Amino acid sequence: MGLIKDIYSLSFYEKFGQAVAEVHISFNKQKFIETIYEGDFAQKEWKERMKHTTIVFHRFMPESFPEAVSLIDKIIENLKKNSFTDGNLAFIFFADYIEMYGLEDFETSTKAFVSITQFISCEFAVRPFILKYKEKMIAEMIKWSLHENHHVRRLASEGSRPRLPWAMAIPFLKKDPSSILPILENLKKDPSEYVRRSVANNLNDIVKDNPKIVLKIASRWKDHSKETDAIIKHGCRTLLKQGHPEILSHYGLESTNIELSSFEIKTPIVKIGDYLQFYFHLNNKNEEPKTVRLEYAVHYKKAKGHLAKKVFKISEKIYHPNQLTKIERNQSFKLITTRVFHTGIHQLSIIINGTESEVLDFELIN
Repeated sequence: MGLIKDIYSLSFYEKFGQAVAEVHISFNKQKFIETIYEGDFAQKEWKERMKHTTIVFHRFMPESFPEAVSLIDKIIENLKKNSFTDGNLAFIFFADYIEMYGLEDFETSTKAFVSITQFISCEFAVRPFILKYKEKMIAEMIKWSLHENHHVRRLASEGSRPRLPWAMAIPFLKKDPSSILPILENLKKDPSEYVRRSVANNLNDIVKDNPKIVLKIASRWKDHSKETDAIIKHGCRTLLKQGHPEILSHYGLESTNIELSSFEIKTPIVKIGDYLQFYFHLNNKNEEPKTVRLEYAVHYKKAKGHLAKKVFKISEKIYHPNQLTKIERNQSFKLITTRVFHTGIHQLSIIINGTESEVLDFELIN
């Protein structure tokens, strides 16, 4: 499997350059490729290569931004004819082009987003426009939420997320997301799961700063449809992991008379690279079936010696009266790029419908 930065290869620029040359008469394909590879291109990482491509591409485009946008539309149409599939990550520089060079031309840029996002997503590129134009931009995105194309509708939701990962945050939406709620209302019954999942992710962003707003939405949307219920469930996942009483009540998740027993860590000493192994028994002591959301929490030791809890879901299902069930799990401590492990005492607990059990210690060693 190659590196993501290698999507920007000589083969890519050759094919792209040919597609541009066919609709842009004055475009010098060879000069474009030579300019791309000037300097330290080989040392650039993916995002640097993408940004570099944007800048070089701009040098070969019309000076007038509206003319450049019109040409980009023609290039995209030609790319489709030349077997470049929609969603090819390499073409994210089209969105970046609008972000870099169109911020002062609101009308042209917003039209460009509608067009380009149907070929490559623009959720990162719209962020500076929200920051600059605020309610004016959000009003435009509300219109997008009613668009016939599902990519445009998704852009309305995904682009307006207050805490979109790997993107600049939108502080005024983190503080007060009320202006984007009409977008989510318009999309809560969207026929596309791709769009509905974005609505759920937007709600999960909002819940981190304004849980009461999302809890009200959950109450209002409840039982509209199975799709809307799924949006709420996924949108409230942070609250569920936190064991928030109101959302647990919303789903009828009560821990009374759900008995945990025989909780044991089979590997009290774990080497980095191996697995933590544990098991426990669960028994519904109620006289009626109960839905049980079952999770476990690893309290990781951090660099400064404190513990930080991360919750992992096991299952959510119905347990019948006196149904004794043994559950076994392995938790990986293999080295990965997104997590650093620290040796010493860590902890493990079981969470039943938001209620955390006793905590057991285990030791992580090299």
